[in-house]
Amino acid sequence: MPDLSDTPVPPTAARRRWLSILAKAPPERLEAICDAHVGTPSYVVLRRPEVGLVMVQGRTSGSGAPFCMGEMTITRAAVRLDDGTIGLGYVGGRAPGHAERVALLDALLQSPARTAQLDASIVTPLEREAEARRAAEAGRAAATRVEFFTVAREAGA
Repeated sequence: MPDLSDTPVPPTAARRRWLSILAKAPPERLEAICDAHVGTPSYVVLRRPEVGLVMVQGRTSGSGAPFCMGEMTITRAAVRLDDGTIGLGYVGGRAPGHAERVALLDALLQSPARTAQLDASIVTPLEREAEARRAAEAGRAAATRVEFFTVAREAGA
């Protein structure tokens, strides 16, 4: 097993960003963009994709007291590249291929030599597509918005 003590660790905020974007990307889109820009790098599966449950916590009014809202199905996977870099993938639902692909991309994005290129060709386009989907959904929701108003009555009428 390679010595991992000198393996560079990406800044937490950057890794959190790409893991979030990759996990929320549509699986078929992630597969297509990954095949186009990454190919098939050599890696070892440390934790084969497995499905489990996590407890989802909510907050009253968005900022009040926390409560257990319910359980959510997730799939997780872990891979190791030939250079010893370990990647993790957690995705919502039952999606073993998606979780393994996220883990592979996480490992590849941790390489300082590849981070900028992979971020520009995979992560940023997926982020833009997610923003466009959110904007389209907000537009559809806004089209059904109803404005309520109150007509004040005069005292003598």
